[in-house]
Amino acid sequence: MPFAALAVAGVLAGAWIARTTLTPAAVPAPALKSGTWLPEPREIHAPAFVDSRGEAFTAAGFAGHASLLFLGFTHCPDVCPTTLALLARVRRATQAAVTVYLVSVDPERDTPEVLQRYLASFDPEFIGLAAAPLDMKAFARTLGAAVAKVDLPGGNYAMDHSATLYLLDDGGRLRAVFTPPLDTKTLAADLDAAVAASRG
Repeated sequence: MPFAALAVAGVLAGAWIARTTLTPAAVPAPALKSGTWLPEPREIHAPAFVDSRGEAFTAAGFAGHASLLFLGFTHCPDVCPTTLALLARVRRATQAAVTVYLVSVDPERDTPEVLQRYLASFDPEFIGLAAAPLDMKAFARTLGAAVAKVDLPGGNYAMDHSATLYLLDDGGRLRAVFTPPLDTKTLAADLDAAVAASRG
């Protein structure tokens, strides 16, 4: 699937998630410029991950703090390094305490050691997560994320995916979806507003 189509799919996924929630929450919705606010928090079903420190990580690891998830992979030539560099700047610019996770869409190559070394070049506080390939695909579907494996000449492969970001609240529930184009100032302001609103 071409990247442009994946980007459109990310925008549509955000709109679909917002439409399929049940009832408006009591908390006023923040006015987001680069994202879609979900009127009702959405439960996600996370698989058994291994993080970039080589430790087991479950859905409980998302509790107690706001989390920003980006689905990508370390062999990505453009979207991932660009997005992670942006997120490093955003983390310095935002007032909100947000933990950034790179959820690997290429768990066969992205070992904990590879993830840790890769993420350290952007921000040592970033955390990588990987799960079994089938579990990863299921998790991507729960987020409405579009991911596709693309075979390359010579037996190599790449992963097509969007640069969509997923904000979880301190209960580990999906609260907002941010879609490209993204910039540091706007996303930092949106995260400040969204994290504050998600706390009620």
